[in-house]
Amino acid sequence: MNDGLPFQDGEQVLLTDQRGKRHLIFLRKSETFHSDRGWVPHDAVIGQPEGTWVRSSMGLRYLALRPTLAEYVLEMPRGAQVIYPKDLAMILFWADIYPGCRVLEAGTGSGALTLALLRAVGPEGRVITYEQRDEFARRALANIHMRLGEVANLAVRLRPVEDGLGEEEPVDRVLLDLPEPWKLTSLVAAALRPGGIFLCYVPTIVQSHQIAEALQREPHWALVETFETLYRPWNIEGQSVRPFHRMVAHTGFITVARRVVPEESGAPDARLRRLAPEDGER
Repeated sequence: MNDGLPFQDGEQVLLTDQRGKRHLIFLRKSETFHSDRGWVPHDAVIGQPEGTWVRSSMGLRYLALRPTLAEYVLEMPRGAQVIYPKDLAMILFWADIYPGCRVLEAGTGSGALTLALLRAVGPEGRVITYEQRDEFARRALANIHMRLGEVANLAVRLRPVEDGLGEEEPVDRVLLDLPEPWKLTSLVAAALRPGGIFLCYVPTIVQSHQIAEALQREPHWALVETFETLYRPWNIEGQSVRPFHRMVAHTGFITVARRVVPEESGAPDARLRRLAPEDGER
């Protein structure tokens, strides 16, 4: 990233027109960006400060900015469906991803969560990601390298996570974006340090029910919680104040749990969970 510097030849820029339509492009000297709003020479952007307005051949304005990670995730090439920024933000917070954290992820997909994890753990942290499909892994790595360049603290395992969990050193966090995470709870408990956080992301409430029940049955888990995030923008223009007609509602369910040391009796306490907001957390 060249934050604060003028746009450079070879870097990415996000051009946003007056309708809000976004175009993620690589700046190349002497090349031209074309759209239904006219064409813009890359040379009109190179050397300009971030936040510059440029005009197309039709006289229409584009705002030139370096893409945020959220914008990049929405515009980058995809192999598998990406996790949306509203869920990425919640995952990073509720999994408590911190600088220096050691994270194991399964279900690399297009690399959206991997990107967010790498930025959150920083150069002192480590991300281990499992992906079974070679084409998904190659697309994810291309997206990661395009955004971050070469990264030294990422390990990609091209195999099922269940085949490798028992071989990994203990980690601080485990994040799964897989269809049947309830089949892996015992393996995850063995790979996750006591006090660590397990988080899984699934699309349906049926899957969420199964993972929650599995976690509540086992003595290695406590503070099991499931939730979803809804994102509703508002239109505020003069006297017109109303929610947008469209919103990003359900995209997936997040379930989190803490890895604990079982009592000697080995009996799990499924009643130990977080308070709901109506129980006092406001």
